Amino acid sequence: MRSPHLHHHGGHGGERRGVGGRHALHAGQQDAPAVPQGFTDVLHHRRRRRRQTDGQPIRGLHSQTQLLLPENLALEDWIDAHVDLQQRSILLLWRNRPTVVIGRHQNPWAECNLPAMRSAQVPVARRRSGGGTVYHDLGNLNLTFFASKKAYDRRRNLKVVTDALRRVRPQLDIQATDRLDILLNGRYKISGTASRLSRKSSYHHCTLLHSADRSAIAVLLRPSCPGIRSNATPSIPSPVTNLTDHAPSLQWEELLEAVVQQYSSEFGLTSSSQCVDPADEALFPGVGSMEAELRGWQWTFGKTPKFSVETQLELRDERPAARCSAQLQLEVKNGRVESCRVEVPATWLPERLSASLAQALLGERFCPHRAAAALSALLRCESGPLHSRLRNLCDVLVAAMG
Repeated sequence: MRSPHLHHHGGHGGERRGVGGRHALHAGQQDAPAVPQGFTDVLHHRRRRRRQTDGQPIRGLHSQTQLLLPENLALEDWIDAHVDLQQRSILLLWRNRPTVVIGRHQNPWAECNLPAMRSAQVPVARRRSGGGTVYHDLGNLNLTFFASKKAYDRRRNLKVVTDALRRVRPQLDIQATDRLDILLNGRYKISGTASRLSRKSSYHHCTLLHSADRSAIAVLLRPSCPGIRSNATPSIPSPVTNLTDHAPSLQWEELLEAVVQQYSSEFGLTSSSQCVDPADEALFPGVGSMEAELRGWQWTFGKTPKFSVETQLELRDERPAARCSAQLQLEVKNGRVESCRVEVPATWLPERLSASLAQALLGERFCPHRAAAALSALLRCESGPLHSRLRNLCDVLVAAMG
């Protein structure tokens, strides 16, 4: 059996949720609801009751899961690629352990505090839909609505969520916005939206903040590197809150049941439930290879739009009067250093050494571990009084990579 993980899809149009101007799919410090270990996917097949879509019966699938995020994202891809959505619609309900999820066209170094994430053992994942960066944990409910491209209707999907919440807690002021977010009390975001359209199919996913850990947002959703310049989609800060901050008695299972019932009501369906394991190759042949691609460095970091880094490096010295600064200029394409220039005062370090340092990074991944490995050979070749200064320059440069 596998352990859980999860991610939340960023707000529509590149939104980022968070506290204090930061964004993420998070909220309250309450403990996440207990979920059995291993997979806990709930599959609800729905038979047509009274309505029709494109003249075909509608069937829905509900899945609540506690798994690794790439497995949940891979299941989305598998359904989109292998299920005939002209014949049915599907609702997938799921959640993960803590994960930061970036949109398809985003820059992880600009969106995530990668050093803090490594320290906390929180992974980063890139989804196939657009939108902004979000933080997931077991207090987030993720909903994925699958349909044919013709039946794609995000407002109707959000109506399922808002109507469900109004039914179980009518005292809450819940509204969907023109940006396809869901706000509480007209201010706090509790749900954001992202979507993906294929030639004939579509999926629209959103997150619903039940009892997420808001404290992680301010720490994890901030840039790793100063001085990034990029055309990648930026996240938009929004204040967020948890449903349980305003309705403490709202239980996780109560929320799930309300969403399932409202989905059935909105689309005129009856439903039954079944648990599935998103990593089950017998049920979903080929899903493992999809998961492996989503987990890999090439997808997560290598798909980052081209960007540059221009920043100042503060250099130390045993003699305070000899301390100075250097200028770092990098171009990064496909996650690798395409060009590098390090300008250091020649009185502090000979130009040949700063040029050798820049040369050593060309073609390497924009990654502190790879950069440190590439520069270690240069450090071994240099001895004497300049060695400590060269090491200092290497250390601050590696740190600037996040």
